[in-house]
Amino acid sequence: MPKHLDAHVFDLPVQELRRGYRSDIYFWREKIALESHDLHPDVTMQVFQKKDAVLCGIDEVLAVLKVATGRYTDYDKAYKLFDKMIDLKSKARQQFIGNHRAYLEAIEQKMEVSRQLDELWENGFQQLKIETLYDGDHIAPWETVMHISGDASLFAHLETVYLGILARRTKIASNVRGVVDAANGKIVLYFPARFDHWAVQGGDGYAAHIGGATGVSTDAQAQWWGAKASGTVPHALIAAVGGDTVKAVTLFGETYPDVDLVALVDFDNDSVGTSLKCCEALGERLWGVRLDTSETLVDKSIIPVMQNFKPIGVTPRLVEMTRQALDKHGFGHVKIIVSGGFTPDRIVEFERRQVPVDAYGVGSYLMRGVNAFTADIVKLAGKPCAKVGRQYTPNPRLELVQF
Repeated sequence: MPKHLDAHVFDLPVQELRRGYRSDIYFWREKIALESHDLHPDVTMQVFQKKDAVLCGIDEVLAVLKVATGRYTDYDKAYKLFDKMIDLKSKARQQFIGNHRAYLEAIEQKMEVSRQLDELWENGFQQLKIETLYDGDHIAPWETVMHISGDASLFAHLETVYLGILARRTKIASNVRGVVDAANGKIVLYFPARFDHWAVQGGDGYAAHIGGATGVSTDAQAQWWGAKASGTVPHALIAAVGGDTVKAVTLFGETYPDVDLVALVDFDNDSVGTSLKCCEALGERLWGVRLDTSETLVDKSIIPVMQNFKPIGVTPRLVEMTRQALDKHGFGHVKIIVSGGFTPDRIVEFERRQVPVDAYGVGSYLMRGVNAFTADIVKLAGKPCAKVGRQYTPNPRLELVQF
């Protein structure tokens, strides 16, 4: 049985989750309405989605349930303390640059308020029964991925959060798995950090790992699964040293002697020529070259051989010409990475043609699409109770979560 990640791995805003601050307001109001009337219905909540997908986010959902299932013993006091905590959080941000001492004082006060909120919180996680699939499982449309059973008033406020987690993580993991499958065993590098908000990197990087990505481009993306970021020399460094790719790659290699050195070779729009120059200058030190020609350009190497193929961007012919040139000049050890607008369909075509690619760098495609999850109460006190069109759907693959 696979082991779930511990709750501390996830950077959860615990007090905000408990208070319903990040939930649709109607779920918080549901919780309060139940508690105000001393109602504690024993329900089974069923979670599913509607696509063939690679499931991800389960461990994070369990972490949320672990720290935020329960209730306050004094709501009036908790409301006042929480509002104070949010004010202190804002105050700390305001003071961070201009007055470091005031910033530290605000953080200390915020921590004290958080401690007081902890004293008011009565955790109810142990009262739940949770059956679930695992991160990385392939799931079918409408397949039940989780059952949460217990007092609805303990976890009603968390529906927005756990559905959002599953939606985001499953989308990323499924997109990455599609690319990995298309790549036919080749290395897949996860490069979409620049296409989305920085705050999502930790969970997205973990989802990419679950999907099968070999490398990520930021340390934050690698944190949850205990790895480190990797990457090539950026265009910006080449420009910063006057447009000399060899100089930039050499400088980069000297600065980071323990890193696999990969040259980005499209700066002058001459991938074959620049690749050879880098190989001649760096020899065995060079691990690979990365072709990243814009989809609006035709590489200089392609112009003399343009025939009955689309010549723009990183084409199969450009990769083949680069490989041939490297091998001819004794640089067979140098690997070829391609990037720039790659999708599963495009990768499948490259693999069908046996284009000599060693690794695919994929960016914006991996952020596309939606994997929406739904949760419904399907049982009340052990008996069927669901809205029209929904029903309790057992899944023999679900496993009981052991606390």
